[in-house]
Amino acid sequence: MGMTSKHILAIVVLAIIAAASLLFSRPAAAPEVRFAMLDGRAFATSDLRGKVVLVNFWATSCAICVKEMPMLVETQRKFAPRGYETVAVAMSYDHPNLVAGYARKNALPFHFALDLSGEIAKAFGGVSVTPTSIVFDRGGRIVKRYLGAPDEAELHALLEKALAAPA
Repeated sequence: MGMTSKHILAIVVLAIIAAASLLFSRPAAAPEVRFAMLDGRAFATSDLRGKVVLVNFWATSCAICVKEMPMLVETQRKFAPRGYETVAVAMSYDHPNLVAGYARKNALPFHFALDLSGEIAKAFGGVSVTPTSIVFDRGGRIVKRYLGAPDEAELHALLEKALAAPA
């Protein structure tokens, strides 16, 4: 039984529709989670709407994480006045006292959250590798996911573009 030209045309049309839907689909929204800060305060992902945000999953025992922190500090200082925010999320296996000591010792200029239950990492797609960073735009849509330390120039270019775009 051979394919008729109608069948072939139908398959081609379906393939084009499928490709277009992938191409033009909206980026995934950042999950709605509550961040418990080291100082006892809490805020939600939705509280960050209107800002470009980098959520960085890290651990004090992760050498690459510790090495990338100065770049994240510089990025925060450079872009914060324009509506950029960094949220460092300590993995569930990292002891809160170690995280607090590290943040204090290094006077880090951004939010530090504890993910004691692992729920935040789970909500962001099951993060298990550190460092993992997720950037979302002013509208709360994920625009980039980095496994490992991001390249500083590439990250800064991405942030420039995201900060210039409307929500």
